[in-house]
Amino acid sequence: MLRSLHSIPGLIAALLVMLLAISGATLALNPALERLHTPQPAVAQVSVGQLAGRIAGHLSGIEQIRRTPSGSVIVYHSQDGQALASTVDPLTGAVLAPYAPSVFARWVKELHRSLFLDTTGHAVSALGALAMLLLACSGAVLLARRVGGWGNLLRPLRGSFSQRWHAELGRLTTLGLLLSALSGLYLSAGTFGLIADGSQAEPAVPTLLSAGPALPVASLPALQALDLNDLHELVYPSPGNPQDLYSLRTTAGEGYVDQASGALLSFQPYAGAHQAYELIYRLHTGEGLWWLGLLLGTCALGVPLMSVTGLWLWWRRRQGATPIHDNSTAANADCVILVGSENNSTWGFAHTLHQALVMAGIKVHSAPMNQLQSDYPKARHLLILTATHGDGDAPASATAFLARLGQNPPGPGLPFAVLGFGDRQFPRFCGFAEQVQNALAASGARPLLPLDCIHRQCAQEFQRWGQALGAALGLELDLQHHSQTPPSHDLELVESVAYGAQVQAPTRILRFKAPADGSGQGLPEFQAGDLVGILPPGTAQPRFYSLASSSADGVLEICVRKHPGGLCSGFLHDLQAGARIQGFIQPNPQFRPVQGSQPVILIGAGTGIGPLAGFIRGNRARQPMHLYWGGRHPASDFLYEPELKGYLADRRLTALHAAFSRVPARGYVQDRLLADALALRRLVEKGAQVLVCGSRDMAKGVIQALDEVLAPLNLSVLTLKAQGRYREDIY
Repeated sequence: MLRSLHSIPGLIAALLVMLLAISGATLALNPALERLHTPQPAVAQVSVGQLAGRIAGHLSGIEQIRRTPSGSVIVYHSQDGQALASTVDPLTGAVLAPYAPSVFARWVKELHRSLFLDTTGHAVSALGALAMLLLACSGAVLLARRVGGWGNLLRPLRGSFSQRWHAELGRLTTLGLLLSALSGLYLSAGTFGLIADGSQAEPAVPTLLSAGPALPVASLPALQALDLNDLHELVYPSPGNPQDLYSLRTTAGEGYVDQASGALLSFQPYAGAHQAYELIYRLHTGEGLWWLGLLLGTCALGVPLMSVTGLWLWWRRRQGATPIHDNSTAANADCVILVGSENNSTWGFAHTLHQALVMAGIKVHSAPMNQLQSDYPKARHLLILTATHGDGDAPASATAFLARLGQNPPGPGLPFAVLGFGDRQFPRFCGFAEQVQNALAASGARPLLPLDCIHRQCAQEFQRWGQALGAALGLELDLQHHSQTPPSHDLELVESVAYGAQVQAPTRILRFKAPADGSGQGLPEFQAGDLVGILPPGTAQPRFYSLASSSADGVLEICVRKHPGGLCSGFLHDLQAGARIQGFIQPNPQFRPVQGSQPVILIGAGTGIGPLAGFIRGNRARQPMHLYWGGRHPASDFLYEPELKGYLADRRLTALHAAFSRVPARGYVQDRLLADALALRRLVEKGAQVLVCGSRDMAKGVIQALDEVLAPLNLSVLTLKAQGRYREDIY
């Protein structure tokens, strides 16, 4: 519901909101430009009387003096019967330039306020402001849900490039857009008479005036006492008419000035409604608040970018929607699959499972989790595939599932299995899947399999879960999920460095370059820690490897251990120099050190050293980096040993702590962490971030060790994850 509230106004009003934002950003420049070219007297430095007297020394036939909110002073006067307007120096009264309002600014202002459609246009602009308000509010709530609560809004964002750009722009501009939208709606309400716009009748013209000749304008006491910064407008009396008066408007109210005595007459202070309207007008336009105008204009410039990225994300969700064929009705299904998805990606896995079960002769009904029914009369199994949104929240298609389950649980004893999809970077990895598992068990349903979770939609983990599900159902299930792959690049092997043969762990560091065949195609853009997808011959399922280099290094480098029966690892180990393969890049911005002065703790084992070595290689700023790594034997599989010694020498690497499991003083990387607990605590107290790369079992051991290390600080790995300071690349 909340996502729809955010998406629908954005889709309907995208062009209107962009038009209002761009025109508003253009208008926001005017107060700053006007301020830049206008001398600004200090408070009480110049009175209105002083300035009027100085202007009289330069101009004749003065009819009106007006001060704009940005400080410009405009004098309307006549010369030889011709009406003129001039901008004058507020300090000296000297003429700066003839005054002519900008035709372009007036055109943009009319476009912004009414789209050149008079009353109808005002209404349309008001609807645009309302759409912007809904988008800003719903976007802020969605962002808070995504990062795990309002307290986490300033923490690093995760997701695809488009998702992060959209969310980052929203985070930077939301407050400014809220202020612009709310103030715009207030002004529109005043235009249509829905609220008081602060207009009031002019003060009554006094009838009792002082006798005597008119005093020079510079000598009038009321004008001498009025600071120039408080002036709005001073209208001169008609020449030769001793009964006429000066008409005065200030920031506080309106009145008249007797030209004979200089007294302030019939002064009427502005009511609260008028002052409120004026304040909101200034907040919306930036007039008199040039710095706020620039800030709001900058925020408005984020709207077109957010509109484009938002439309792209919506289109990707639409494209990601997978139609389910051979979908039996809920009443006739032998097996029910319920799907919880935020961006439709989980539906692709559900489609693979659905088709595999149908091919096995089972009638299957697939539906969103929000469509849970209390009775599936023929169902023998209930399968739940669900993502987790933010910090343990339900995804869009499962927001009502737990409530519906509590009100109408399915039949008692119904066998069920829950498969969660998530990202281990989040503190509550697959947190919603855990809630679903516990709620179904509490409702009386019977677990068919233990809860299982898949990290970053790994097809291999999904295939493994499918085998376990097939065994529980008495079926042969081979869930070959093929996600859409990006365009591939030709890569030519230029170097292969072998390690680990003596300890039965053959490992190679492979370096590829773009083929020098005259095609002009170079290496794609990538960073250390990104993933390269490689399709081994005879399979459509890519295998992913963490990159140990950046494109700036001129090579694409991976570290690969050969697994018994491993299709892709065996293929890569058999490559000879000059061989070519196809690969594509999958960005992985979540697994990357944040640049700055804070120390970085790098932890890995085996080939997990690859991206960590890449981070160190790219550490040209000499950010403190401490590497903890585990191998088997220093004489056989000390990966990157020469490079690491060089990085220590040139201070790209601050400290190296290696552990080996096939030596007399054997140990694992977890043991080095525990042995170095005091130093690690000091690094964490300095704001260190932790990056871990390696196997799932190694990652579990590292978490246990670090929890023990951090306990005296009343911290844990979960706390560091919530702060965005603990990141994993686990395989």
